[in-house]
Amino acid sequence: MTGPARAAAWVAHLRAGGTTPWVEWTGTVDGPTPPVLPGAQQLELLRRVNQRAAVPDALVERVLTASAAGRGRPDLELVGARPASDFGPPPVDPGDLPAEELLRVAALLLAEDLAAEGDPDSRHDRPDDLGRLLGDAARRMKRSGRGPWLRPWRTKYKLVGDPWRADALRRDLVARGRPPGGRGALVLVVADDFATMLGDLWTDRCFSTGVAVPAWGPWLDALAGSRRIARGADPALVAATWSERVGRERVRIVLDETQLPALLGLPRLTPRSAVSAEAAELARLVAKALGLRVTPDVGRRILRERLLPRLVGHPGHPGAPLAVPPEHHRWIHRRSVRMRDAVRAGDYPVVGEVDGLVSRPRALAASGETLSGEAADERVLALAVDLLLAPTGAQDRTGPQEAGT
Repeated sequence: MTGPARAAAWVAHLRAGGTTPWVEWTGTVDGPTPPVLPGAQQLELLRRVNQRAAVPDALVERVLTASAAGRGRPDLELVGARPASDFGPPPVDPGDLPAEELLRVAALLLAEDLAAEGDPDSRHDRPDDLGRLLGDAARRMKRSGRGPWLRPWRTKYKLVGDPWRADALRRDLVARGRPPGGRGALVLVVADDFATMLGDLWTDRCFSTGVAVPAWGPWLDALAGSRRIARGADPALVAATWSERVGRERVRIVLDETQLPALLGLPRLTPRSAVSAEAAELARLVAKALGLRVTPDVGRRILRERLLPRLVGHPGHPGAPLAVPPEHHRWIHRRSVRMRDAVRAGDYPVVGEVDGLVSRPRALAASGETLSGEAADERVLALAVDLLLAPTGAQDRTGPQEAGT
């Protein structure tokens, strides 16, 4: 029988860096063939990785022995490699598999890499060591002759509202020696137009573990069918909550981030890096697999302090922006107008223009391509493959081999 011999030869071809699709492969091997072959998902992923660069031997073995994370089809056999069976899923041509199936394997491998690196706080100062961290920094500043690092008269603050933007700003300020909190802190409700806040809310959940997050389209579908919007995308609700706690005079809804440095007593803030639709979707898939290996707090730190910089530093950054599907444009516009009216009715102090909360239909239509379909999955897969290759540099093997005959 040529089927097993052909399949064994193709596996060897891929191990050597080959890129020939299964349907075009005609080579065979002499002698006995292995009783078990890697699954079709793993083999096709390895072929895709081979197309990008030479692959280290260790990564080759990891790809071929990996499982497919998440819900989906089990490992599938190659069509034509074995006699047909009445049991189990039918064999497939790996080239016919959607990118979604290959992403399940790639996401697992990336999650393994991130988990192996460990909690970022295990090698750096933890939040509970913040006082010592700030004290050390102040002493360094004093020795350098540049004066004290911390000034007690600077504005004390709390950052709430849009969770993705607030978290990025908070981390930037902590790195500058400006931790949040303190008596009389000014509560800054970070906000933007409604569509942007929804995208930020979904992105924030993609870079977290512990709770399963649907893909962007289904997540929006579910949100549109509910009466309530999550707190992070409703600045009027956040402002009302904090006004009851600390008083209206200590709450600001910030719609113009360029005015934040003046509010905080800083010359400037680090510009916020955009996260593409592909990067957020890949983080969502990796988070699923990572959540089985680490606690939610550790997973959040790993995704934001290890994965995020690699995604932002990718040569293709920033990539396609997250866009709202056309079927949700009218709903988002109507809801954003209601949100603006609620802020006006509450008479909350606003930094910027309150009309900035409104998502205009024309702007939504021009926001770009929505993240859905096979083409989008292919872009996410290409990003995942690049990240798999990035840690090792892929320098220990020669390039792809030609097809056998």
